[in-house]
Amino acid sequence: MLRYLTAGESHGKALVVIVDGLPAGLPITVEEIAGELGRRRLGYGRGPRMRFEQDELTLVGGVRHGRTIGSPVAIEIANTEWPKWTKEMDPGPGATEKRLTRPRPGHADLAGMQKYGLDDARDILERASARETAARVAAGACAKALLSHLDVSVISHVVQMGPVVARSVERPTPADLDAVDASQVRCFDPDAEEAMIAEIKAAAKEGDSLGGVVEVLAYGVPVGLGSHVHWDRRLDGLLAQAICSIQAVKGVGFGEGFDSAARRGSEAHDEIHWDEEQSYHRETARAGGIEGGMSTGGLIVLRAAMKPLSTLNRPVLKTVDVETKESTVSFKERTDVTAVPAAGVVAETMVALVLAGEALHKFGGDSVAEVVRNRNAFLESLE
Repeated sequence: MLRYLTAGESHGKALVVIVDGLPAGLPITVEEIAGELGRRRLGYGRGPRMRFEQDELTLVGGVRHGRTIGSPVAIEIANTEWPKWTKEMDPGPGATEKRLTRPRPGHADLAGMQKYGLDDARDILERASARETAARVAAGACAKALLSHLDVSVISHVVQMGPVVARSVERPTPADLDAVDASQVRCFDPDAEEAMIAEIKAAAKEGDSLGGVVEVLAYGVPVGLGSHVHWDRRLDGLLAQAICSIQAVKGVGFGEGFDSAARRGSEAHDEIHWDEEQSYHRETARAGGIEGGMSTGGLIVLRAAMKPLSTLNRPVLKTVDVETKESTVSFKERTDVTAVPAAGVVAETMVALVLAGEALHKFGGDSVAEVVRNRNAFLESLE
C-alpha cells in the first residue's frame, strides 16, 4: 500500500512529506526530486515568488546510498523565504500584528475560518495555498521513479488557457516531454502557444487571472489496475479524487467523456481488435484507457479544468470584513496571473501516485526487483 502525508504551511519554515510503502532498492536522489520541483515552477504568468523561493531539499530518512531501504521516505523542502516570515509564522506563543479579516471569494478563507472558529484568514490560507503541492511533487518523483521500472511514463501538456484552445490533435509522447517543458506555457501546439501568451499578457495588464485545462497522459500502463468490484477500487474514481484534490481544480474528464455525452452509443466506445503483434487493443481512447474501473492496457487520458486564481493583482472581488461586517474588497497576497502550466506538473504527480499505488496493490513485492518480476509474470500470463 502506497500512502503519503504532507505537512507545513506556505510561508512556514519548511514543507515535509512522508511516503510509505515504496519497495526497497528504488534509486532516489535529491537531484531527481529537485528536477521535478523545478518543472513545477515553469510557466509564463508565474509571479515573482517562483524566482525568490528556491526548493532546498533534504532526504531525512528511508534512503541510503541513493536507494530506498523499505522504510518510509521522509523529505523536507526548506522555505528560503522563511527569514522574512519568522515573526509572522512563529510557532511559539504570541499574536500577529495584522489579522487578515477580508476573505477572498473563491478561496478557502471564509469557509475555513467558520469551520475552525478562527478570526484570521492567514490561519487558513497558509495551508490551503498551492505551495503545498511542492510536497506532493516530491512524493510524485518517487512514484514516477517506481513507474519507470514498470515502463510507465506520465506526462502532461496545456490544452487550454482561458478562452484559447489548442487545435492540434497530436498528443505528446514521453520523448516530447522536453519540448513541452521548453514551451513558455507547456503547450504542444506552437500556434496556440503564442495566443495563450497574448491572453496571459492581457489578463496581467488588467490585474486579472486566468484558468485553463491540462491533459495528462499515462503511457505503458498495464491492463488490470483498479477494479470493478467496489466503488472505492475503481481506477477512474481514484484518479478523479486525486485530480480534484489539487487546489483550484474544478473539473475532470476521461478521454472524450464530456464529448461522448452528446453522442450515440455506436460512436462513443472504443472498439476491440486483435492481432498477433499487439494482442487485444483499441485504436481510439474515447474512454481514456479505463473501462469498468480498470485500466485497459491502452493510453490513459484525462483532463483537469483549473479555475482562475482567486487572488488578483487588482483586487475587485467584493467581500465582507469579518470583524466590522462592512462590505469591502478582498485582500491581496503575492500571486500569479496563471498557474495552469504548473498545474499540469502537479496533475502528473497525482496520476503517478495513484498508478504507482495501484501497481503495488496489483503486483505486490517488497523490493523493486520483486515488483518487476511479478509484473512480468502477469504480462506473460496474458499471452
